[in-house]
Amino acid sequence: MVRHRMETIGSQQIWSYLGDSEELTATSNTAIRKSAGTFVSDYLDLARRMAALQFRNRDYVLMFRGQSGDHLNRSRNTTLKPTIARPSGSSRPDYVHRFEILRRAEDLLVERYSATGYQGVDRLRRQRILRWAILQHYEVCPTPLLDVTHSLRIAASFAADQDADQGYLFALGLPNLSGAITASAEAGLQVVRLSSVCPPEAVRPHVQEGYLLGEYPDLDRAEQKNLYPAYEIDFGLRLIAKFRFEPRRFWPNSRNFPPVPRAALYPTSADDPLRRMGDQIRDLLPGF
Repeated sequence: MVRHRMETIGSQQIWSYLGDSEELTATSNTAIRKSAGTFVSDYLDLARRMAALQFRNRDYVLMFRGQSGDHLNRSRNTTLKPTIARPSGSSRPDYVHRFEILRRAEDLLVERYSATGYQGVDRLRRQRILRWAILQHYEVCPTPLLDVTHSLRIAASFAADQDADQGYLFALGLPNLSGAITASAEAGLQVVRLSSVCPPEAVRPHVQEGYLLGEYPDLDRAEQKNLYPAYEIDFGLRLIAKFRFEPRRFWPNSRNFPPVPRAALYPTSADDPLRRMGDQIRDLLPGF
């Protein structure tokens, strides 16, 4: 299989905010990743900036990810790695062990999904990316995918989820989307729309307006992952803007735009049977 490296955003000109400037400027992905992030005071400030960002970068679809921290690589660039590629402390990821766990989780998912009679089991059996999407979104085990959302408010709520002193909101530029799964050989990306691949009984994907990002074509073996430098397995390559805010002031200042409560972001297993299934599968897996 021919390997297409994930394309760094900005082969075409991109516009973004650097520092605390009020104005958009033509810049590069590297400059954005190295920046401290643009400070926003409230949700409306964030939304207005995002509107300008989308208008000036009309060739991209913007997706968002909220975190309580800005994780940096050795070059001091923002890194947004899929869970399977994240280091264990200071050690390189043990891909052999993690892919063994992932394959076991996939088998259990198909087995239990089939037993429930949920719709879409044939697609789940045939398409590995769909199995990975469910396992990642329900945090069953590490996968080669990264969670993002189409909702700015959902992402901002995740950024403040842990009541941290600082919240970060990352905007990623993606190719145009089409259907449940979009694969772009040119960008080296796959984008999965969760609401289209999960059964109607699954609540969390709809509440979170969730999408998953993956490499294209996907690498499904440890031997393949070990052939590529760590910097190539990083969705920070698609970063188009970085924002930061103080959650304790950001939401009170936002008045008419309150955060989405944690209970709404994470429906209980009683309300979401797919979460219950994920919890059961996780209990059967060895340690990561």
